[in-house]
Amino acid sequence: MRRIVFITPGDARPGFALAGFQQRTSTIAGIEEALHEVLSDPETRVAVVDERLLAGMAEERFKEMGARWPGVLVVLPAPEQTGAEAGEDYALRIIRKAIGYHVRLQR
Repeated sequence: MRRIVFITPGDARPGFALAGFQQRTSTIAGIEEALHEVLSDPETRVAVVDERLLAGMAEERFKEMGARWPGVLVVLPAPEQTGAEAGEDYALRIIRKAIGYHVRLQR
């Protein structure tokens, strides 16, 4: 059975589990180990990591782990980022990371 696993801080427990997903909690200091365990599970096809936890891991290391894994690795925006402006800011950061340029979105 293929599964989607969410890795979140303890304050998000048991949110995604209530929706039927597998959820694992981690600390900032333990994110690399937690991510390694989730990505090592052959049944995990999608791993979603709460953005707040990535402060405990070098960005290059995170990218390296995602590149070597055949599944889909997704970063979940922190819950403090709500509303249209936060969504746009998050989208801009993703675009800037992907293409290396600042993109201005206009309505």
